Amino acid sequence: MGIVAGLDSSSGFTHVVVCDTDTGAVLREGYAPHPIEERATEADPQVWLLSLGEAAADGLLDDVAAIGVSAQQHGLVPLDVNGQPVRPALLGNDKRAQVAAADLVEGYGGRQAWAQAVGSVPTSPQPLAKLAWMARHEPENAARTAGVMQPHDWLVWQLLGRPARRTTDRGAASGTGYWSAATGSYRPDLVELALGHQVALPEVLGPSEAAGTTPEGLLISAGTGETMAAAFGLGVAVGDAVVSLGASGSVMAVHHEALVDSSGTITSFADATGMHLPVVHTSNAVRALRGTAEMLGVEGGGLEELSALALKSTPGASGLVLLPYLEGERTPWLPHTAGTLFGLRRESMKPEHVARASFEGMLCSLADAMDVLRGRGVQVRRVFLLGAAAELPAVQAMAPMIFGTQVVVPAPAQYAALGAARQAAWALGVAQGTLSPDEPPAWRGAVAQVLEPGDEVAVGAAVRQQFKAARDQVHPGAFETGAE
Repeated sequence: MGIVAGLDSSSGFTHVVVCDTDTGAVLREGYAPHPIEERATEADPQVWLLSLGEAAADGLLDDVAAIGVSAQQHGLVPLDVNGQPVRPALLGNDKRAQVAAADLVEGYGGRQAWAQAVGSVPTSPQPLAKLAWMARHEPENAARTAGVMQPHDWLVWQLLGRPARRTTDRGAASGTGYWSAATGSYRPDLVELALGHQVALPEVLGPSEAAGTTPEGLLISAGTGETMAAAFGLGVAVGDAVVSLGASGSVMAVHHEALVDSSGTITSFADATGMHLPVVHTSNAVRALRGTAEMLGVEGGGLEELSALALKSTPGASGLVLLPYLEGERTPWLPHTAGTLFGLRRESMKPEHVARASFEGMLCSLADAMDVLRGRGVQVRRVFLLGAAAELPAVQAMAPMIFGTQVVVPAPAQYAALGAARQAAWALGVAQGTLSPDEPPAWRGAVAQVLEPGDEVAVGAAVRQQFKAARDQVHPGAFETGAE
């Protein structure tokens, strides 16, 4: 029996899982927080190594043959000519580059030009926007920057002893703003547009390639970003979509090709297997539920109480529709709009109907996002529902009928770390000649609750039609400029 490890260096902690190479069974785990302030937007990259050392203490990695690395996405580690950071790493939650991102969009011909160039439109989290921010606000640091890496790239490089060769993978590269999943190549001219000069960029490895081997003989796989690692750990495949319920929301699906979307609604990521992960984002998901709970004065202010209240209503919420665009919206593109409670009548002005309208509005908005992908030929036969809100009874009751398909709610687990371990097993198998570079190891799927839409598909369609009617009346033509 072989043993591999996957480590996930997220924004706040490092989690390490040690797994059986053949089955993916977790044999042991380690955990350590990052010694940085909560919600910090910068970090000394050394804290990631300190956290890794603590998480892997007490012989956790004994007998491990290979390691895969997953890490927080959209972080930027700018390096000087000697490979030393010129400043603390800029993390993905840093929003200071919003103006710089907007200027990049305008300076390169608008959203359509960017979507055609790299499959995404610049936003503040992207490393490209961070480079533009540095050029504007920290010109000395920008001038000293000779190379750039992301957190997972930097960790892999450190584990290998900082070799001359620096690497990344397709998944992480596709989130930079200067690598195209469609062409599989960098756009150094866009780096120069943002920073003012070109820099050394990591070599992009294939999914089953190894980044290298340590002097002790430990194989290090290519690694990837957290989103791609989690999808790999879940075992999603063609026909699967993943709906993430955070404060904001997202819908991503496995597809055989990169989607070039002239409107910029679809972000074209690459995955960790050689396929693609087109993603559509919404600006509002659980924040609409929390806002509703506060507005109604729900006892305890909790989502569980809001869920119980919503289930006292019936599908369609007595004609009430909540357009949950509280922070503006990305899908449809309504950046300056506000939310709308539509269809108020005396009989519908009850807390349970408002509560249900918040759940239906959130899920219908995400179903709109899913339709953008389906409209481009992406198959969705099964939906994985992620996030703490996925456990709410109201979400589980409404999601299958509104999405119109089977919904899978995976049990809580460290899926990004598991995906990194699975990648390590793949690279190890290829190196040993026991696995094909085109076929990852067949590990056990996620333990999950499976919810079927049953006979309620027609009810869900009626709820969605009510939502669309309200949306199109308040925002006529909002989807006419959606994805091609």
